Amino acid sequence: MSELIAPQTTVLVLSFNEAPNLARCLDRLDWAPRILLVDSGSTDETLEIAGRYANVEVVHRPFDSFASQCNFGLGLIETPWVLSLDADYELSESLVSEIQSLREGTAQGYSAAFIYRIHGKPLRGTLYPARIVLYRRQAARYRDEGHGHRVTVAGEVGSLAAPLYHDDRKPLLRWVDSQKRYAQIEADHLLASPKEALSRVDRLRLEAWPAPLLVFFYTLLWKGAFLDGWAGWYYTLQRLIAECLIALTLIDRRLAK
Repeated sequence: MSELIAPQTTVLVLSFNEAPNLARCLDRLDWAPRILLVDSGSTDETLEIAGRYANVEVVHRPFDSFASQCNFGLGLIETPWVLSLDADYELSESLVSEIQSLREGTAQGYSAAFIYRIHGKPLRGTLYPARIVLYRRQAARYRDEGHGHRVTVAGEVGSLAAPLYHDDRKPLLRWVDSQKRYAQIEADHLLASPKEALSRVDRLRLEAWPAPLLVFFYTLLWKGAFLDGWAGWYYTLQRLIAECLIALTLIDRRLAK
């Protein structure tokens, strides 16, 4: 019988001032032999919280990009498998059970879908795509893509049936500051990439006017956010503001020329 994956897995988590989120993430990882926390210079209680968990090892690296942080972390991992999480992710109980029962096969990685939460309230839908979170270390490499990052896994990628929760409870003003920075990075990416290499969504973003309108109605109506009360309206406005900042940055650069 093939071996269980969980005992051969190191969890990789990136952190920077994640005190409002980190404990919820780590509480669902007591089954993991080792959690490698790559911290970018936290000044809040992040490191104090991490120190409460016996299976957490903290390493420090100044932040330059998400992909570089992840690839640095991979270089410090020796186990065959890696579970890569953001500090505002939380494994559902069903996902913990699924990972613990998972055995090695032909798949080199596994993706998981998300349930998006706003201050603990789950939404009916999200724009957040499924992400490869569990993979063989030697088959994986990260690359930057706009302000985010993506892992490329050489080989077959399966799907996990149970969901991940995304629930970022950091202060709203920090989210706004992050989006201003991300908008600049996204604009750089959109303007520097050949149009044919962009996804359909990014081609719409590059036009600088359809994306804010489309994302508003798509999130509110198609994804059912209007049925989620204030949490759904909050999420819709977040997505709208993020797209507006990207569009404004693109228009500003065009006008400046």
